[in-house]
Amino acid sequence: MVIRAAEDAVADMAQARAEGPASEARSETTPMSDAVDHDGPAATRLVIFGRQGAGKGTQAARLVEHYGVIHLSTGDMFRAAVADGTELGQQVGPIMESGGLVSDELTIAIVRERLAADDIVADGFVLDGFPRTPAQAEALLAMLGDGGLHAVIELEVPLDEVTNRMKARAREDDTDESIAKRLALYDTETVPTIDWFRERGLVVTVDGLGSEDEVAERMTDAIDKALAGR
Repeated sequence: MVIRAAEDAVADMAQARAEGPASEARSETTPMSDAVDHDGPAATRLVIFGRQGAGKGTQAARLVEHYGVIHLSTGDMFRAAVADGTELGQQVGPIMESGGLVSDELTIAIVRERLAADDIVADGFVLDGFPRTPAQAEALLAMLGDGGLHAVIELEVPLDEVTNRMKARAREDDTDESIAKRLALYDTETVPTIDWFRERGLVVTVDGLGSEDEVAERMTDAIDKALAGR
């Protein structure tokens, strides 16, 4: 499986403009072992999923505010690795420039590098856009170790609602068919990853309908219950 680097970067920027600001990622070089060193008190570590138009970027920003974690998107991590001139950044930069595909191996290595940085170890994170496949999900849990991931948020908004939201903010070249195709990718590419986490008891499903505040309150209540039950 691969990640579409250039498309991810564009999508991240578009979603940030539509749904609000999120923390920018930084990158540091670390040893390339499977596990990330997270000794000491555990900061909150989350993953958030949701269809385009579900308000995922907005709610990720609310998680940053509520838990003091750092928002990490795949596109942010790719761009930060390139900007910092890390060895991995030098590998992914030309791929992004050419609009090519970033392999699972390189993507996982960049995520591992970022998660080992001091700010992430101290403050925790909410991952947005990674993992995208069960293989990447398995790699993430291997990095963090047993109990290292606290909750996986599934922001649930009906398909007709997200379709209407996307149509309302569509680009001029967007068509009903292209919007439907992008939304269908969520079912084929992302849902199997959510189900993988669900089988491991990590998924917290949150009703994404309502005001921004209502959804945020439901989400943090559900996460707090999950954290209390650990």
